[in-house]
Amino acid sequence: MVLPGLALPDDVDALKAMILSMAREQAASEAQIAVAEVRIAASEAEVARLKAVEKSANERIANLTSILKVLQRTQHGTRSERLRLAIDDEQASFAFEEVETGLSEIRSELDRAVGNKPKRPPRPRKGFAAHLERIEEVVEPEIPGDCEGLEKVLIGEDRSERLDVVPPKFRVIVTRRPKYAFRGRDGVVQALAPAHIVESGLPTERLLAYIAVSKYADGLPLYRQEAIYLRDGVEVSRSLMAQWMGHLGFELQMLADYILERVKEGGRVFADETTLPTLAPGSGKTTKAWLWAYARDDRPYGGTSPPMVAYRFEDSRGADCVARHLAGFSGILQVDGYSAYTNLVKARAKAGSNETIRLAGCWAHLRRKFCDLHISGVSQAATDSIIAMTELWKVEDEVRGKDAGSRAALRQEKSVAIVASLFDLWEAELGKVSGKSKTAEAIRYALTRREALERFLMDGRIEIDSNIVERAIRPQTITRKNSLFAGSHGGGRTWATVATLLQTCKMNSVDPLDWLSQTLTRIAQGWPASEIEMLMPWNFRPDVIG
Repeated sequence: MVLPGLALPDDVDALKAMILSMAREQAASEAQIAVAEVRIAASEAEVARLKAVEKSANERIANLTSILKVLQRTQHGTRSERLRLAIDDEQASFAFEEVETGLSEIRSELDRAVGNKPKRPPRPRKGFAAHLERIEEVVEPEIPGDCEGLEKVLIGEDRSERLDVVPPKFRVIVTRRPKYAFRGRDGVVQALAPAHIVESGLPTERLLAYIAVSKYADGLPLYRQEAIYLRDGVEVSRSLMAQWMGHLGFELQMLADYILERVKEGGRVFADETTLPTLAPGSGKTTKAWLWAYARDDRPYGGTSPPMVAYRFEDSRGADCVARHLAGFSGILQVDGYSAYTNLVKARAKAGSNETIRLAGCWAHLRRKFCDLHISGVSQAATDSIIAMTELWKVEDEVRGKDAGSRAALRQEKSVAIVASLFDLWEAELGKVSGKSKTAEAIRYALTRREALERFLMDGRIEIDSNIVERAIRPQTITRKNSLFAGSHGGGRTWATVATLLQTCKMNSVDPLDWLSQTLTRIAQGWPASEIEMLMPWNFRPDVIG
């Protein structure tokens, strides 16, 4: 078809040239259209992602706002409107800071989702107390090659102050960045401002670490820290510290996730859970949330892998939680008698999953049941059971630290007969006591879990009890006792994240303050995600700067 008004040349070569030119133009147009379509698709995908992030953030903000209104009624509402909770002003303050932590986590997530966020202009701030020690750091710029040998002239500098702490003494880090001009050359040379976790904020990375360790490792809520700092003339509000902790939880989440994956690489994992009451939005009550713990420690059977623990915050104690946490794990799961773990094993077996789990029981849980009966003197069988179990722990003292093969051999030699006699005793006693008695309840607990309880006899990697994870979860119960409840789910997630890292430090005999200070500095300076293993507490080197 000839386009209207288009004059075609009579010369064949000219005609060919015209056709080739038109073909090239059409190809170029089609390529531009294809590029535009790709860009449009990418833009639509990005819009959809941002909408999803915004929707999630709005839902969580609404949830936290509802909690905030309930808390405000605690302090300012009429008697009939007030919170139906037995809490004092200090505990209400803790709830407020947990809500603020949750909001800060959301803000950090939105900032990361949007990207290229314009920097906030510096705000006027009240100066730090004059008596605080000043430590000056001068960050000199690199000298350009064409300025070598020229005389440099100091024409000014930028000066900033960030609050730092050397427990228990506060100090102020003064960072000076001189500006230089060079005679005979245009332009000004100045070093870039050092990167920090909280941009344009008050705290150094060590101060952030100190607050986090005090709160999540030492059980010191932010409102108490606020009062302690005031004694040194330093005013840092609990609300501001809560924001910092929310941002910290967001920045450290990847490290906590990595530790959970490392836990699941082990051939044997310990699991336990404890309650973490959480303020429910709108109801004026606390609901039961849960802190799940997953620990790995191969040292009792001579393993060389570092010990570690990972916590997960959930509003449920259901089997779906442990199934999600342990996705990808195959091996031995050492737990108490809670049914969620048994249900996980059954569900995987029914589905024909390749990720098989074998349960190992905890004799310490069983011993406690008989110990109560023994102390009360209501059952001679309970007393006989406690005496026999004492011999089992003597064998465990003998095998601790030996390789798995030697442990299994010694148990076969000394423990198998003790365990067999215990189950014989329990089976005989069950027919003699009332089915509703505490003795019968303890015996049934043992008989229904016999396979899991006997598994340690054949596998030297297995412990006789799950005390490793119980020791890891105990510090969190102390923090819970001091706090009574988490003020929000965002605060609970941050709690689990930071506690994962700090408790893993303790398990590796690493100072959590030194480790977290160094790690936050490295993250602020852009530590590559590909080298996350070097950020782990078990790789900590205190003599390394940054």
